[in-house]
Amino acid sequence: TDAEVSTRKKTFAEVQTERLDQAERTVLIKCPSKINEKKLLQYLSSHGNVKSHFFFENCGISALIEFSEKSSIASLQDAVGIPSASEHHVVPFKSRLFTFTLKNPVSQHVEETPLHLSPQSHIPVKDLIEKLCLADSISSQMYLLLNEYQLTEENIRLRFLACSLVRDFARAYFPDSTVKPFGSSVNTFGKLGSDVDMFLDFRDTGKHATKMKKGPFEMEYQMKRLPSERLATQRILSVIGDCLDNFGPGCVNVQKILNARCPLVKFSHQPTGFQCDLSVSNSIATRSSELLYIYGCLDSRVRALVFTIRCWARVHGLTNSAPGTWITNFSLTMMVMFFLQRRSPPIIPTLDQLKELAGEKDKHIIGGYDCSFVSDLRKIKPTKNTETLDVLLCEFFEYFGNFDFRKNSINLRKGKEVNKPESSPLYIWNPFEQDLNISKNVNQPQLEKFIAVARESAWILQKEDKTQQMINKEPWGLADLLIPFGKSNSSKMKNRMKGIGSETIRSLLDSLKLNNANSQQKAVGK
Repeated sequence: TDAEVSTRKKTFAEVQTERLDQAERTVLIKCPSKINEKKLLQYLSSHGNVKSHFFFENCGISALIEFSEKSSIASLQDAVGIPSASEHHVVPFKSRLFTFTLKNPVSQHVEETPLHLSPQSHIPVKDLIEKLCLADSISSQMYLLLNEYQLTEENIRLRFLACSLVRDFARAYFPDSTVKPFGSSVNTFGKLGSDVDMFLDFRDTGKHATKMKKGPFEMEYQMKRLPSERLATQRILSVIGDCLDNFGPGCVNVQKILNARCPLVKFSHQPTGFQCDLSVSNSIATRSSELLYIYGCLDSRVRALVFTIRCWARVHGLTNSAPGTWITNFSLTMMVMFFLQRRSPPIIPTLDQLKELAGEKDKHIIGGYDCSFVSDLRKIKPTKNTETLDVLLCEFFEYFGNFDFRKNSINLRKGKEVNKPESSPLYIWNPFEQDLNISKNVNQPQLEKFIAVARESAWILQKEDKTQQMINKEPWGLADLLIPFGKSNSSKMKNRMKGIGSETIRSLLDSLKLNNANSQQKAVGK
């Protein structure tokens, strides 16, 4: 029942279904600059009940409008005209993106109540640091960072709408298809401003299975056959990509990257302001998204720690948005999960433990890999661990600053340090495709830089005199860690370096040089 669902944490599938349904009842309107909220809603209500709405800034003011009934959209579309082709000819594709202008522009004197605009990007790090200095503990600093960076309700709706608008194109060819977001848009670890990863799904949700059993015939569609699934994927994406490029309102910079390990179409979706990556359904990626969703929902410390570590890594150049030899955000997130599994008592369960809790419905075998784990959060016992984030942050840096990367690998299935199966500098087992290392791209200098910065950070947190630093108006705690080392105060840096062996300093300096050289080379391939 609905009441029962609202009192417990929803499953990943429930959230997805609900949001995709919500997106189907949603339109996006580019508004005139002097828009009167009341008048707009009054007009829209003539087409049906407006369930929710918000405004945001995107080259002018836009409004996202969610109707209670899908039929209201058709009613509105009937009233909307086609742009007059004076200087441009138009592609007459009728979408759910509209532009409203006032027939009789209001004179300057009218007192307007200012609109509330929902922010779609996070504050710059230097503004964040100022805010962090006002908090009263590292733990509250971390929650503050989480609140500034995490996706808002409005931003999530916009992401699902972007998928729903792409789906309208896919349905022209494949009426049963859906387009779903995966990765950071849905796994509870997305930050404002991140790309939207979406995939095309052709799977019939088992509706036909029961009907097919009836009658004396085995029946199937005649379909075009191709030598490989990969080729089918490439052809489908190629056509949908052309479609978006030629007919998609606000779809610009469409790039088809069909020879990648995972073929995709990249494009900018101007109406929502997102950079989008479209691929064809990848069940394992969905399972990874759901696994992280579960971990993110189990304990509030999980997300606070992940967001903090990612921000810290970005500031120190340990991660980079361009592909290369540095640690990816996904690998970093998995390292945080592993660390939380290793606490005593553990803060989150291992993947094997989640698999043991799986019911019949949770069984998923994908391409020979067992990807089963429990989806109902109520079946997972809450942790008895009461460590504060202050402790966990410092312990994270200690743990990985002293981890034996030469010998050991990181395995989230077992929640144990396991001997490395091969010699990559950093080995993190793919939780589902057991023979893959998700951090195969990381080279030795990047790993050494990570270790050095982690040690340095642990050292800063241990040596810190918070009260003194607050009196001196110096950044303290997390704020201190988000200032690139060596920039703050060189004498302070020299003092800190006393605690670090000369070998580490040498490797830190080498990797810094190397990193500069790397960032100057063009990063290629994903």
